[in-house]
Amino acid sequence: MVEVKVHRLDKELEMPKYAKLGDAAFDLRSVEDKVILAGKKELIKTGLRVAVPKNHCGLIWDRSGLAAKHSIHCLAGVLDSGYRGEIVVVLHNLGHEDFKVERSMRIAQMLIQPVVNAKLIEVDELDETERSDKGFGSSGLI
Repeated sequence: MVEVKVHRLDKELEMPKYAKLGDAAFDLRSVEDKVILAGKKELIKTGLRVAVPKNHCGLIWDRSGLAAKHSIHCLAGVLDSGYRGEIVVVLHNLGHEDFKVERSMRIAQMLIQPVVNAKLIEVDELDETERSDKGFGSSGLI
């Protein structure tokens, strides 16, 4: 098990936790009230700083209920192990109605993930594959 040190900037907000045993990610809560206008984005503070362990990252993901019911989507979701500032979540309202974020609301979730750093090697050509350069939709729908 990996340990992640958490510094709560606002001690009134509860400590982040996994909602259910076996969940992949723990919830991030808003430390502020803010309205996200339809079609717009806002930066939402969490009041948390974390020390993601070396060779790991924190991935910030949508909460499925907010996405499905209110079209709220997270952007800019990688927290590197060297970052020690406050976690700020970029929420985009893809819906047609304004969305009110309230203090203590669970707004996103963070997954702690191992990281493999690759050695990047410049080449003049890449090896050929069956797929080659076929991109979006190349495998069809059925």
